[in-house]
Amino acid sequence: MHKLEPEPGFDVRRVQPFEATKRYICGGCGNAIEPGVGHVVAVPHDAVDLRRHWHWGCWSARRRRRPLG
Repeated sequence: MHKLEPEPGFDVRRVQPFEATKRYICGGCGNAIEPGVGHVVAVPHDAVDLRRHWHWGCWSARRRRRPLG
């Protein structure tokens, strides 16, 4: 199982496969996270409307990759 590290300034939680009922776009790579795929959701403390869903690998690599956009 993936270890979920705290991230300063964010509420971060694990989304279990059975909870993932919609298709999301990953905030790290921009590719789809399909229904039924476990992933991470990150919500900035100061901007809850900027909540993003991330693949596990993308979240783990967030400090090593260039931001989207």
